[in-house]
Amino acid sequence: MTDAPHILIVDDHREIRDAVSRYLERNGMRASAARDAEDMDKKLKASRFDLIVLDVMMPGEDGISVCRRLSAEGTIPILMLTALGEETDRIIGLEVGADDYLSKPFNPRELLARIRAILRRSGRAEPHAGTLSSRRVHFAGWMLDTDRQELRHADGREVHLTTAEFRLLTVFLERPRFVLSRDQLLELTSGRSAHVFDRTIDNQVSRLRRKIEKDPGTPSLITTVRGGGYCFVADVKIET
Repeated sequence: MTDAPHILIVDDHREIRDAVSRYLERNGMRASAARDAEDMDKKLKASRFDLIVLDVMMPGEDGISVCRRLSAEGTIPILMLTALGEETDRIIGLEVGADDYLSKPFNPRELLARIRAILRRSGRAEPHAGTLSSRRVHFAGWMLDTDRQELRHADGREVHLTTAEFRLLTVFLERPRFVLSRDQLLELTSGRSAHVFDRTIDNQVSRLRRKIEKDPGTPSLITTVRGGGYCFVADVKIET
């Protein structure tokens, strides 16, 4: 079990923490629990975790604030738990760096499937960058070090990418000038299919554009294809 993925469940409801922990452990994972953000911070200092299951509504620092803070500090994947029908919470969570979301009440099997999908894409079970693993990739004045997950511009700027943004960028860099539908991008980045009105990819593309485009309002690197999806149109050079 020492090599099993270690999941941290952060939720103020003890019943949910205990039930999720038991279910994950029965399915070959290690699980720890925290009742709030303060307890979570203590756990993160004491142990290494591969993924955090994070509730939005918590006393003290809420899940949105926690997600924003953790995304700025590192690259640990985050799956957010939101109240049923709280579309705003889901959108904001994705905008601040969450990798996926699940509405309460949820089926434990779906939670496990989403955790496994995130782990596959986050580097726990396979490299973040796929075929670009351990490479330096140049495009439009930018250099992405896929081993270090660092993005730098020729003028010296370094831009922090969340795990979700890094995965999306590498998917584009692996497929320059290919039109990729929203469903394809969601499958390639998170291993799941889109739901009706799912805006996950649109939100992630918007955030990525704000970081790499000269004018995000008129994007020249990631273009929108009417009725098709998105296309990365810059030249890509991979260091050998």
